[in-house]
Amino acid sequence: MLPCALRPDVLAGVSVLVAGDAAQVAEHLASLGAGTSALEADLLDEEAVRAAVAGGPAPHVLVVGAAAAFSAAGAGHDGLRQCVDGAWNAVRAVADGRWIEREDQESGRRGKVVLLAPAPGAGLHARAARAALENVARTLSTEWARYAITTVAILPGDATQPHEIAELTAFLASPAGDYFTGCAFKLGLSHPAQA
Repeated sequence: MLPCALRPDVLAGVSVLVAGDAAQVAEHLASLGAGTSALEADLLDEEAVRAAVAGGPAPHVLVVGAAAAFSAAGAGHDGLRQCVDGAWNAVRAVADGRWIEREDQESGRRGKVVLLAPAPGAGLHARAARAALENVARTLSTEWARYAITTVAILPGDATQPHEIAELTAFLASPAGDYFTGCAFKLGLSHPAQA
């Protein structure tokens, strides 16, 4: 069990869809009461992602484990493509297929996106991947504000521990996270040049 500053049931009733490999984050969210499910599709296959999203209920939160995609594909151009294109395919499929056309009648809020970027030292193109994901979060926060969709990016430092990422993700998925959009949360940076 991860150390936690949030109350145990803070995510009760919140459904979270996890795209990419973010198992520890998903486990932590579930331990706080969230209903979690995995987006079972190759994130680079747009049609497969859209089909997977169409088959399930609309989640409250989409978490995209883009850091794992970057590492799995290698730190070169393939990793950059897997990270950024895969994240975009997941975000667009969920927003288009589940949030933009539908509205949560109780709260008026349609969805939250949390993008998990690689650490700056994860490879040659890690900084480019981080910048791209931050740009996606900032741009979509403006573009999709009219749909009540919030977007943020978590940019861990090289020394950031997985539980720190999981805890921040849980906070952002909670009602307290409703107030953040277009933000890039930089964790564990010892020097501003690492951003």
